[in-house]
Amino acid sequence: MSQVPSSNAPDSRIGCSAPEFLNADAWTVYGRRQLNRDFMPPVPQHLNWTPWDGVGPGAEILGDISGRRVLDIGSGAGHHAVHLARAHGAHMTAIEQSPTQHQRAVGTHAGVPGVRFVQGDVVDYLRTAEPFDAAYAIGTMAFTDPHRTLPALRDGLRPGAPLVLSLLHTDLHDCGPSTTVAPREQMILLRDDPPLPTRMWVLAPQLWEELLTEHGFRVEAIDLLRHPDENVPVVQQLIRARRDAERLARISSRPRTTRPPAPHAAIGVGAIVLSDQGVLLGRHRRGTLELPGGTVEAGESLEATVIRELAEETGLTARLDDVTLLGTLVDHVEDVVRVTVGALVNAWQGRPATQPHESVGDWAWHPLDRLPDGLFVCSAQILTAWRPDLPIDHTPAHFTPYAYRTPPPVTVVDGIA
Repeated sequence: MSQVPSSNAPDSRIGCSAPEFLNADAWTVYGRRQLNRDFMPPVPQHLNWTPWDGVGPGAEILGDISGRRVLDIGSGAGHHAVHLARAHGAHMTAIEQSPTQHQRAVGTHAGVPGVRFVQGDVVDYLRTAEPFDAAYAIGTMAFTDPHRTLPALRDGLRPGAPLVLSLLHTDLHDCGPSTTVAPREQMILLRDDPPLPTRMWVLAPQLWEELLTEHGFRVEAIDLLRHPDENVPVVQQLIRARRDAERLARISSRPRTTRPPAPHAAIGVGAIVLSDQGVLLGRHRRGTLELPGGTVEAGESLEATVIRELAEETGLTARLDDVTLLGTLVDHVEDVVRVTVGALVNAWQGRPATQPHESVGDWAWHPLDRLPDGLFVCSAQILTAWRPDLPIDHTPAHFTPYAYRTPPPVTVVDGIA
């Protein structure tokens, strides 16, 4: 047995999400309680994938692991790793993030041949470790973000290596798995002590299969293992996967955390609608004169925002092909970065009119050589970005023009007022 020193430096869990930190702390408390009890689970006679003896297959689903390097993910007290080293001749690496759980393992199993105990984060460890021939996790993978751990396991396993995961499917309260990749509250229960709150990724089998496939694994089987007492609702799922040896994994992306970013920017559009009578301006209820436009909504293209705002504010309709984006203007109002995209509407239908419940109305055409005072600053910036010769004063903004061909001539359908 060889032991890697504890990796409890401040950055040892860099990249972990808030739920993972909560879970790590919970398992540290759990390990401390078991140390105080001086309790250690016995080394099993055969590998159990569930808390219930004799339910499901044994170690044979890992294949022939004699002389092979096998990774035990979230090894806890280390008893499973010791069994596989002794009974199957595997060269085991048992990694555990909780320092108290790691202490339990090395305090009891120090000196066992073929077992190497490591305390630290599995993702950090796999960055520099030699790829393993097999890996498994018994009840532990649900405590880590799969978007973080699965890419690390893909890179930390040899092509074709098995990955076996035992995961919660249905809990004691008959609460089944989630259909979205998000953690939910679950409790770690320990006799005579208060339960420990955690956040677990309890996911539907199909969702686990999609995640594994996305990250370079081929799922071979998913079995649902039930409690021996049919009156107990608890169900475990046993997933057998294999590191794909042929297909390159898709590169994933994800937010840094589950929390939305702190708001510090606003993005909107302003549309230049030009006729032979001039440019279309409306009066805001606060008194400024401005171009049609507004805030970009989530999932909306800039062109779609122009069309939507034009219809909502003026009643005019246009198509995507009728919109030419001019460029981006960036300025700021106090601590908020303001991003405004100017656009030229080349064709439209209808007559501009005040719309119910809109803050801008009284739409009118204004000749470019007789523009009124009191323009909204964003509208003024758009107009001078489009026509730098226009004599309009406004606060400065950084303009980045978009590369586009000369816009087509303006076309009016159905006439104008």
